[in-house]
Amino acid sequence: MEKSKYSLLGAAMMFTGAVLFSVKAIMVKLCYQYHIDAPTLLALRMIFSFPFFLSVAIYAILNNKNAEISISKITSLDWLKLIFLGIIGYYLASIFDFEGLKYVPAGVERLILFIYPTLVVLMTAFLYKRQIKTIEIYALMLTYLGVGLVYWHDVSGNGSNMVWGAVLVFLSALTYAMYIVGSGKLIPKFGVMFYTACAMLVSTVATVAHQVLFSDQSLFGLPTEVYAIVLMMAVFSTVIPGFMVSQAIKMIGASQSSIIASVGPVSTIILAYFFLGEAFTLYQFFGTLLVLSGVVMVSLKK
Repeated sequence: MEKSKYSLLGAAMMFTGAVLFSVKAIMVKLCYQYHIDAPTLLALRMIFSFPFFLSVAIYAILNNKNAEISISKITSLDWLKLIFLGIIGYYLASIFDFEGLKYVPAGVERLILFIYPTLVVLMTAFLYKRQIKTIEIYALMLTYLGVGLVYWHDVSGNGSNMVWGAVLVFLSALTYAMYIVGSGKLIPKFGVMFYTACAMLVSTVATVAHQVLFSDQSLFGLPTEVYAIVLMMAVFSTVIPGFMVSQAIKMIGASQSSIIASVGPVSTIILAYFFLGEAFTLYQFFGTLLVLSGVVMVSLKK
């Protein structure tokens, strides 16, 4: 395939994956209308996703290239790190996110989540004793100014619930950033697909355990609409975009991918307006513009 067509295909996959990921917040909000709690909703999402990720993991093991990598390079310590990061990056990040969505609008949730690239910059600078460059400082200022603008406007009308919801979503962004930073040296050993599948399988076990221990709701006997929405969430907002984004990063690189992923918060705001009736204000517009500008500056720097 020609290089231009290859890059265009990668960009299209990243764009589609980012939009599909953004639909997740809308589906969660729709499920909450049926009075389902966050641990049960997340457990169902992971259970429905489980067969897909298990199939990918088995295929990767049977594939000669990945099997060779697992034999020669993967150590017991690597597996322990993967388990830890799977719990951090998909279980904790998801439970914080789902709980936060009880209190904040879907558009605000996606905006706060999208600051994770700036958190990655701060973490890598701290861990590897790297000085933060001037352009990164400007990017951080723009990003947090944008989030602060939207947050300040929304919190004035929603009080303490909005504060708690924003804290939870921020914790989701923070734990996901930890997963990204920690995964950098493990992915080359496992391979992108095998690593992602294994991390999701670990997360599924942790999520179901959380639901069994801390939720009073049953996974059975829920409204049919809930199962239908969660199934769509598992397939179209978890499995498919997860592998599309991984493949896109492989095709066009992380920096270009993160720029294209900027469509995520915008698509969430638009979808929330049409499907949830959430307001779209000038504060959100300018706040989103600032956040996207900051994230793009961080990506372009690379």
